[in-house]
Amino acid sequence: MSIMTDVGEILSAVASNDAWMIRESLQSNAAWYLGAVVALVGGLALAAMYRALPFVERHLERTVMVVAYLAVALIIFWGVIDRFVFSSQLPWSTTIPPLLFMIMAWFGATFNVALRTHLSFSEFRSRMPRAGQFACLMLDAVLWFVFSVIVMVTTARAAALSASNFQIVLGTDNTLQWWFLITAPIAFLLMAARTFQNLFDDISNWRSGRPLIKQAVIGGDV
Repeated sequence: MSIMTDVGEILSAVASNDAWMIRESLQSNAAWYLGAVVALVGGLALAAMYRALPFVERHLERTVMVVAYLAVALIIFWGVIDRFVFSSQLPWSTTIPPLLFMIMAWFGATFNVALRTHLSFSEFRSRMPRAGQFACLMLDAVLWFVFSVIVMVTTARAAALSASNFQIVLGTDNTLQWWFLITAPIAFLLMAARTFQNLFDDISNWRSGRPLIKQAVIGGDV
């Protein structure tokens, strides 16, 4: 009953939009149970959305990655000109790019889970018996889902802590750090969705007799 009570406190805190209450409520172990439910339900819902909207499936993570990368490149490019031509420097030109790079990395990790380019061991697995290949793919699904839950909960706690302390990005007047940190649990919720996509594909391939292991290509299509 205490777990359900703590879950209710988390939901109440989120509904209140009070950063301090959210931070305090997320410290309980109920955050892990709620995180698992959110990853499960949200991941399945997003997987269904991907199936209904192929354009979003193909371009969501890539769009975020490209926009973040271009923003970093433009800030650094202008920073070099500003420093060596105008002998000046924007105070946030060295603090915003690392945060944008983290966003690019988080969504890049999600995208590469969809491509199965993270720790796929395809050359080794392709030589295993079919049952062994399927077992490895099921293990992948479990590990990626657990990893998604862990990162979602821990980064949500970090974002709540930052918001409750009104942490501002260095070099800015009113840009809050949690605006960037909150993208981490979002990215790993998308990773849970990609995990379910892969899981459903693997089960379908197992039942139909199609090959289970395919050569992963970094930068290839989903």
